[in-house]
Amino acid sequence: MVVTKCYPAIVHPTKCCVNHTCQNYIVPEIHPSHTTTVNHENFIHEHYFPHTQSVVNEVTNQQVMMPGPGPMPGPGSMQGPGFGPRPGFGPRPNFPY
Repeated sequence: MVVTKCYPAIVHPTKCCVNHTCQNYIVPEIHPSHTTTVNHENFIHEHYFPHTQSVVNEVTNQQVMMPGPGPMPGPGSMQGPGFGPRPGFGPRPNFPY
């Protein structure tokens, strides 16, 4: 007869196996951008200085009353019609006035 003996079990270290699973999650990430268009308007003020020139001729006169009877008419001078006495034309006042 054959006798079979049973020995205690030999326990080896645990072999680790890793089973990976993957789950995808969508996370919306918003990166806003903005463009501002700046329109520049420049006013160029051009200054002009027009200049005019004028001339004024000024005439003055003096009425001087002289003493005496006045100048005598020269040869060829005579009074014509229309030169008679009028208002404002008369004998001169005596000097000094």
